[in-house]
Amino acid sequence: MKKVTLITALLCFSFGIFGQKHITRTGTIQFFSETDIENIEAINNQVSSVIDAENGEIAFSLLMKAFTFEKALMQEHFNEKYVESEKFPKAKFKGKIINFSSAELSENPKEYTIKGSLTIHGVTKEIEEKISLSKTNSNHIIGTSTFIAIPEDYEIKIPSIVRGNISKTIEIKVKMDYEKMD
Repeated sequence: MKKVTLITALLCFSFGIFGQKHITRTGTIQFFSETDIENIEAINNQVSSVIDAENGEIAFSLLMKAFTFEKALMQEHFNEKYVESEKFPKAKFKGKIINFSSAELSENPKEYTIKGSLTIHGVTKEIEEKISLSKTNSNHIIGTSTFIAIPEDYEIKIPSIVRGNISKTIEIKVKMDYEKMD
């Protein structure tokens, strides 16, 4: 818990002191990979994220070990053989929502483009994806996105013995429920 609080504090301060910050410590990222042998799915409900409603800057941070799988062996292989969670404990994103205006947010989701740097497995790549944002009547900002990641792009090595059993692309779904910081 101390690590999550520290990560959240660092995210907040990385944006400076001013602005309309919205935060979550319970965001969700899940991934799915369809294979011939069995599908691989995992979820992480401990994602910290901050969005600045004035300028559209956004950041995410998550611990890789917080992903949970249906099968313990999959979780063990994910952490030890693929993402090497001991060596690369976190994934993070820092970027900006293009043409963002908090005044445009309503209960009807609006699609934006998000650009920034995604770091997984110690490798940072510039990405550009779609994000859907809406605002609830209690002034929460809801953000969702679905995109495809390629493990090879992040130097995640798949052992040759199982390479044919694992999809070359991974579908990633993101859902955040941001509360305004006081």
